[in-house]
Amino acid sequence: MKKLSELYDINSDVEIKAIKINSKEIEPGDLFVCTMGVTADRHDFIDQAIENGASAIVVSKDIENKSVPIVKVDNTNDELSKLCQKFYDYPNRELKMIGITGTDGKTSTATIVQTLIGKDTCGYIGTNGRSWANKEEDDNPNTTPDETILYRFLREFRNDGCNYAVMEASSEAYFRKRLNNLEYDVSCYTNVTPEHLNIHGSFENYLECKKEVFKNTKKEGYCVLNIDEEYFEDMKSACNGSVVTYGKNNEATLQIIEYQVFPNKTLIKWKYNDNYYDIESPLLGDFNVYNLSAGMLVCLSLGFKIEDLITNIKNIKVSGRLELLHTNTPYYVMVDYAHTPNGIKNLLNFVHTLDINRSIVVIGSAGERDRIKRPIMGKTVLDNASYAIFTYEDPRSEEPIDIINMLISDVKDYPNYEIEVDRHKAIEKAINMAQDKDMVLVLGKGNETYEKLKNEVIYFNDIEECLKAVEKRNEKESALVNE
Repeated sequence: MKKLSELYDINSDVEIKAIKINSKEIEPGDLFVCTMGVTADRHDFIDQAIENGASAIVVSKDIENKSVPIVKVDNTNDELSKLCQKFYDYPNRELKMIGITGTDGKTSTATIVQTLIGKDTCGYIGTNGRSWANKEEDDNPNTTPDETILYRFLREFRNDGCNYAVMEASSEAYFRKRLNNLEYDVSCYTNVTPEHLNIHGSFENYLECKKEVFKNTKKEGYCVLNIDEEYFEDMKSACNGSVVTYGKNNEATLQIIEYQVFPNKTLIKWKYNDNYYDIESPLLGDFNVYNLSAGMLVCLSLGFKIEDLITNIKNIKVSGRLELLHTNTPYYVMVDYAHTPNGIKNLLNFVHTLDINRSIVVIGSAGERDRIKRPIMGKTVLDNASYAIFTYEDPRSEEPIDIINMLISDVKDYPNYEIEVDRHKAIEKAINMAQDKDMVLVLGKGNETYEKLKNEVIYFNDIEECLKAVEKRNEKESALVNE
C-alpha cells in the first residue's frame, strides 16, 4: 500500500491499495488507470470506477473535476508499467528475469527452466498459472498477465525468497503493450509458425511481436535462439543481448549430437564447450529434445554449471504436456496442450513411433481466436491420426458447431472422424472405443481447469474427465463380468 503522493508529485495522502484497469473489478482504495484497449477506451468508465470505490484516477485526457483526485499523464498505456513497477518497488530489478517466447513449447521450456534452477528460488508465470517457493496458484488470467497483476506476482516471488522469474512472453502480450518497459536478463524462443493471425493481422506482424522479447533483453544479457528454426536469422537481427544457440547445427553453442526417443525416456548426447554429455530425460518426443536444450542453455547463460543442471533433469514434469495418465488399462490415455497445426503434427508423429495400434484424438478449437488455422488443424489431425472426435474447446461467444464445421471444412469426405459437441461426451466416446494398445489423445487444454462458454466459465479439466471416463468404463465392464 502506498500514498498517492508517493507515486506522483501531487498533494494527496489518499492511500492506494492496488492498481487496476478494469472498472468492474475496482474496490475501495484502488487506483484506476484509464488505459486505451484495442476496442475500449477506459476513460469511458471513470464514473463506474468511482462508484465502486476508486481512490484516484490516472488519465491521459482532459477530465472534468471528480470526487477523487485525478492525475493526468501523457500516455496511460506507457504509464501503466512504470506505475506498477514503482508501486511494487521494482521487483523486476531484484530478480533475474527470463522471457520465453514461441508458437509451441513456451510452457514446457519455462517449466524446464524453473525445475533446473529450482522451484524454491525460481518463480514461473504462464499458461499453467504460477508457481514459486514451492507454492502454486491458478490465478493467472492470461498466459502473460497485464502489468497490474504481473508486478504483484513478481513482488510475491521476491518476498518469498526467489532470485529468478521465468515467464511466458506471448505475442498477444506485446501486441497489447502489457510488457512495456520490462527488460530480460535472458530471453529465449522455441519456434515460430503462423498463429494468432486474427489478432496480428498478418504473419509478419506476428513475427515482429515475437522479436520484442529480444529487443527488450539487456545488452549484458543473453538471447537464446533455436539455430535450426526457419526464422532464426529474423530473430537474430532483433537481439539486443549476446546471441547463444541450440540445435543440431554444428555451430550451435549447445549442440544436439544425437538422441533416441523411447516410450518412457529420451537419451540425448549434447556438445557444449567442446565437452560431450550423455543424459537421460523423462520428457518424450523430438520437440522436447529442443525444449530441454533451450531450457539448459538459458540456465547456462545465467551462470549455472552444466553438471549441476543435469542432476535436476530427472525432476522435470510438465503438467498437461504429453501427460500419459496412469490408467492401468490395456489402452493408453494422454492429455496434451497441442492446439496449433505444427504442435499437433509433431505430437501425432511422435505417438506413432510408439508401440501402439490406433490413435484416437479428441480436439476442438478455441472460440474468438485464430479462425484461419482451423481448417489446417482439422486436416492435420485427420492426416496424422487414426480417428478423431471433434468437439468444443472454450467456444466463448461462438457457436461450437460453427467452429467444428470450420475444422472439418476441408476434410468433410474423410471417413475417420465424427462430431460430438459436448466435450464431456466426446472424451467418454474416445475412452469407450479404445481397444488394446490404442492411444486416446485429448488435445488443446492440457491441465487447464475451465471452459469458457458463451455466458459463463465452468470448471472443466481434461485429465479429470479422462480418469472419470476410464473409471466409468471399468465399472460397466466389471458389472458385465459379474452378471
